[in-house]
Amino acid sequence: MATREQIARDTARILLDTKSVLISADPPFTYTSGRKGPVYVDCRRLISFTKERSTLMDFAAETIKQNAKDIDVVAGGETAGIPYAAFIADRLQKPMIYVRKKPKNIGTNSQIEGNIARGNRVIITEDLQNYGVSVKVFVDALRAAEAVVDTVFVIFTYGHESTKKEMKDLGMNTLALCNWQDVIALARDEKRFDNAVLESVELFLKDPVAWSVAHGGKGEDIAA
Repeated sequence: MATREQIARDTARILLDTKSVLISADPPFTYTSGRKGPVYVDCRRLISFTKERSTLMDFAAETIKQNAKDIDVVAGGETAGIPYAAFIADRLQKPMIYVRKKPKNIGTNSQIEGNIARGNRVIITEDLQNYGVSVKVFVDALRAAEAVVDTVFVIFTYGHESTKKEMKDLGMNTLALCNWQDVIALARDEKRFDNAVLESVELFLKDPVAWSVAHGGKGEDIAA
């Protein structure tokens, strides 16, 4: 059985090798908010890499078994969490559902697709967690259906302190395969980037607004 440290390190390597995590301080990336930053994360890419995807889903199933016992149903959050929910549900041999960001406004006006019963214990799956804002709509929908939900699984989390507070306020726990500290540690050990680049990433993670302003981006404190 792999340790948390082994899982985090192997996940970080897969994210970098598949270019699901990109690092570039010069030029930086421009985000939807108008901010700039030296990192870009796209865990959707992972579904196209068969071997790597299988390894990560094995890690996911193991992590959930160890930390979120008595799960009845695996729920995917629209849209990036849906394929991972399917992969994980198959490994755990559990029913799967998915949750829309809003009701579809036709037919039965469902927000939750699939079968769920009152009192079912549900784990939400998403691809990544940044500020933790997006999961609230899924939590609210599931709790409105009288499901028990207190855990979200993601492949990658930014690990912001504000995110931890957001999750605590929601009564939620986050399970993640790795975070930025894991990626930076691996990248530094394997000398994948100059140390100055990794130091710039660390500065960004400590204060993304100040980093953005210093590199010509917007400075509004937008939780995106």
